[in-house]
Amino acid sequence: MSDINNAFDLIVVGGGPGGYNAAERAAHAGLKTLVVEKEHLGGVCLNRGCIPTKTLLAAAKHYHIAADSKEFGVNVQGVSMDWGTAFKRKTKTVRALRSGVGAKLKKAGVTVVEGEARFLSRTTIVVGDHQYTAPKFILATGSRPFVPPIPGADSLAVMTSREILDLKHIPESLVVIGGGVIGCEFASLFSTLGSKVTVVEMLEEIVPSLDHDVASLLRTRLSSQVDFKLGARVTGIDGHAVHYTDASGEASVEGEVVLMSVGRRPVLEGMGFEEMGLDINRGAIVVDEHMRTNLPGIWAVGDCTGKSLLAHSAYRMGEVAVADVLGKRDLMRYDAIPSVVYSLPEAAGVGLSEHEAAQQGRQVLVEKLPMQYSGRYLAENGQEPGFCKVVVDAQTRALLGVHMIGGSCSEIIWGASGLIEAEFRVEEAQQIVFPHPTVSEIIRETLWEFPSV
Repeated sequence: MSDINNAFDLIVVGGGPGGYNAAERAAHAGLKTLVVEKEHLGGVCLNRGCIPTKTLLAAAKHYHIAADSKEFGVNVQGVSMDWGTAFKRKTKTVRALRSGVGAKLKKAGVTVVEGEARFLSRTTIVVGDHQYTAPKFILATGSRPFVPPIPGADSLAVMTSREILDLKHIPESLVVIGGGVIGCEFASLFSTLGSKVTVVEMLEEIVPSLDHDVASLLRTRLSSQVDFKLGARVTGIDGHAVHYTDASGEASVEGEVVLMSVGRRPVLEGMGFEEMGLDINRGAIVVDEHMRTNLPGIWAVGDCTGKSLLAHSAYRMGEVAVADVLGKRDLMRYDAIPSVVYSLPEAAGVGLSEHEAAQQGRQVLVEKLPMQYSGRYLAENGQEPGFCKVVVDAQTRALLGVHMIGGSCSEIIWGASGLIEAEFRVEEAQQIVFPHPTVSEIIRETLWEFPSV
């Protein structure tokens, strides 16, 4: 079955962000590289996550602006949403980007094989009727939505983030189980377009990964069109009815669609990982700071590691893994990975929140300014609430965290990530020239709120 043409220097299992980025980097470095993808290049992010949701959220944003533009002197009559057109645009965008990934890999000289890979040994996999060999592998098998064992979770009304992207209409009502990033993005999307949306969250606040002040304001902003049930534990689903208990006792809420959005789990089954002795802990592949597994010649990147389930984290993990494959020194660091909630409004953060710093016993200084201190923000958003919050080490004055809510946050937060990654102190960051007028200036304005020493 095997022949010389099926021998590679590196085989990447999984064509998502971590996988295809690693393959491209490896091929550019001169390695004969193969990518095995069982569904579509681009992985969950491009096909069933980041890109399609942001395309639809862009449609919702345009709808909101058109319907609420009188303040800017723009009078629009009869604003309506054509979901079919938005849906087609989403599909077109995904296909274009997927084709682009394929073109980049082809240009780099990467071989792509469609199908499911299964390991026969540490150096050999089988895909369909063919075997492929390599001395080195990168595992990038991704993740899938987690559906907890809630009675009735298999109801026809229940969807995950995968199925809901195939809805052919805007539901009259939507119940979202889980108030994390994905849940809040879909809640924002459909509530903006007129759906009656209820979010049932087990914790006392939404999006626990956000700074507490940011999460609180985000919930307040969304509450004008989303009903939040906090501290509520779902006990069962009966058709379209979601039953839960909270401080007030037992209750239920109905929705045409129920979105199960309580997290994701790595995809590890059926590939022979356990048989070859791969170290797996709590459902994820164990890796070190070089993305090495316990098996020589095998690395793992992205969601399958259970660390920072974000596409941009996967990109970086892939680069670190390839560097190690090539014998170059590089390390995966998680201190300055930005996170974004692409709701309306956006929220973003990087580094330690004030609460996390306190939990670590750090002495910190904190400053916070309304986003309106940025002239660009005021011009474009008026008095819509938002702020920038900066957390600084009290002794070294090094930046520990930057957290924001308001328009353009997603396009700004990378700069804060760079400042934290480079361990800038307040005084050093104050010397950076920000373009004017931009919303990004809010970071500079907040930095100058810290008392001088």
